[in-house]
Amino acid sequence: MNSKQHSKTAPSATGDSSDDIPFALRDPLDSYAPASGQFSRPPGWVLGLILLIALATLGSALWIFNLRPQGQRTDLNTPAPPVTNPSVSATGDTPEEESLLGHRRYAEADPATLVAIDDTGEHKLKEAAATAFVRMQDAAKADGISLLPLSAYRSIEDQQYLFFEVKSIRGQDTSTRAEVSAPPGYSEHHTGYAVDIGDGTAPDSNLSHSFEDTEAFRWLQENASHYSFELSFLPNNEQGIAYEPWHWRYVGDQNSLETFYKGIPQPSSAPGNPTEDNLGDDPQK
Repeated sequence: MNSKQHSKTAPSATGDSSDDIPFALRDPLDSYAPASGQFSRPPGWVLGLILLIALATLGSALWIFNLRPQGQRTDLNTPAPPVTNPSVSATGDTPEEESLLGHRRYAEADPATLVAIDDTGEHKLKEAAATAFVRMQDAAKADGISLLPLSAYRSIEDQQYLFFEVKSIRGQDTSTRAEVSAPPGYSEHHTGYAVDIGDGTAPDSNLSHSFEDTEAFRWLQENASHYSFELSFLPNNEQGIAYEPWHWRYVGDQNSLETFYKGIPQPSSAPGNPTEDNLGDDPQK
């Protein structure tokens, strides 16, 4: 070992052995000796404890006196805002239901809940609608009017044919077909509350705009509301669907009313002319 190495490790003349401890591990407070009569600086952990106590005291004071930053101070008497579900509107309604090409989606009625409205049993409606239709039909008959059901409940499978197959046969584009027939799953006929009505004495007017010139249509205009039936697709309707004077729906109980109106603002009705002169034997919506 040379002299330089010896000078780094040997005790000093004053007996101080701090040189034996690496500089980075020495306590910097060791130089403040109480015996010297000088001020003795407290250890670091004591200072840290004092700082923590001070911060805790300040935090407690802020909480007790409600001294929050500007813009966040609240009145203790003001209730906290309620937690809201973003998927529910302020009125409690669910968001507007899905639509396709101007038509709303409808659930298919359970066939077990349907009741026949003619002698053949071919045309069926939900019980409340069926009862109302038969009463309306009887009242019209008493006035010399023949109300003939042409199409009532229709399954999604039935609508598959009416939309896609007929569209293909006629060579119609999708938008044009949607004006006169709903896509599967979007027809009011699925609900068991909608019925296409014809005049039994004027079969040539069936499913045609000429139906509005019949005695049956005029009778319906004056009396259908007494039996809770209404036209679904008025002239120039907001949905962009062709006017159908033969297509009527029942809205006489809670379920039927919610089916057609819940979450949807009532469209304004405006007079207008039919957009097509004759749609043939094509059952519509």
